[in-house]
Amino acid sequence: MLLRLRHGSPTRLSLNSSAVAAGLLLSGCDTPLSTLAPAGEAASTIATLWWVMLTAAVLIFVGVVGAALLPLMTRRLKAPSTRAMLIGGGLAFPGVVLVALLIAALVIGDRLSPRGEPDVLRIEAEAHQWGWTFRYPDAPGQAATAGVMHVPVGRPFEVYVTSRDVIHSFWAPRLGGKIDAIPGQVNVIRLQADAPGAYRGQCAEFCGRGHAMMDFVLQAHSADDYRAWQSRQGAGQ
Repeated sequence: MLLRLRHGSPTRLSLNSSAVAAGLLLSGCDTPLSTLAPAGEAASTIATLWWVMLTAAVLIFVGVVGAALLPLMTRRLKAPSTRAMLIGGGLAFPGVVLVALLIAALVIGDRLSPRGEPDVLRIEAEAHQWGWTFRYPDAPGQAATAGVMHVPVGRPFEVYVTSRDVIHSFWAPRLGGKIDAIPGQVNVIRLQADAPGAYRGQCAEFCGRGHAMMDFVLQAHSADDYRAWQSRQGAGQ
């Protein structure tokens, strides 16, 4: 009674609590390292796949819970046979969902693959404990930067990732997926930034005591600003 007098009905309390919880969950989707706040083609593709997988998971959950609750409703509904439950609910339903997910993953994964096109900007990323060095073979003077990668907006670029010491992982969540940085091996990831700005990146593979501080910034410039940056690098500024 005291709860009702002070705060209203239990139903209202439940709705308010649900609204607060939903707000907290959604606020976590708009952070500098959120994969659900894409700012590039690759990241948008990954976010789309995530939503497809979430939808499929919800469908499977609803189907399984519905099948479990169906026997409780047999007074009103005629329960399906055991064979129908096994074939329909145990084979056909999850099979269709999983095949659809496989096709979506293959199609989307192909879009993310580097193609080695000659006009795509190349950037070399070398990881080390505990930082990043970026080199620009296409820029005048063979420019190099530490901790900050400079890229043009609206133009795809491929990052050639390697490591100087142990295994690290290159990850800029708002621009695309992650890829391992392995000593003696070069892995390639294709990214693109759709708008100017600073996008945070992080090493996603535990690499020692300084791992948590091993981050970087991907600075996306407009076309004019990027050309100006290249010119300054060529002039040694």
